[in-house]
Amino acid sequence: MSVSTMAYAALGTAIAFEVAGTTLLQKSEQFTRAGPTLAMAACYAAAFFLMSVALRAMPLGVVYAIWSGVGIIVTAIIGATLFKQALDLPAMVGIGLIVCEVVVMQAFSATTGH
Repeated sequence: MSVSTMAYAALGTAIAFEVAGTTLLQKSEQFTRAGPTLAMAACYAAAFFLMSVALRAMPLGVVYAIWSGVGIIVTAIIGATLFKQALDLPAMVGIGLIVCEVVVMQAFSATTGH
C-alpha cells in the first residue's frame, strides 16, 4: 500500500472516530453519563492519533480541511437522522459550501497527495 493510500486511510478512519466521538458527546448528556463520556474521549484520542498519521504524508492544512469538512457534513447528517435536529436553509447552504470546498481541494489541488 502506498504512503498516500495509507495517509488517506488513516484520515478516513480519523474522521470516523471524530464523528463517533461527537455523536457520543451528545449522548454523554453534558458528561453526566460515564459510558458515553469515556467512549467519546477514546474516540477523540484515536481520531487525533490517526490524524497525526495522515500528517506524515499530507500537509496540515489539507488534512485539517478534509477532516473538519467531512466531519461537519457527516455529523450534520447524524444530527438530523439520529437526533431529529432540523437544519434550516442557511445551514444547508453552508454545508453545501463545505462539500464544494472538499471537492475543489480534491479535484484541483496539487497539495492533496493524490
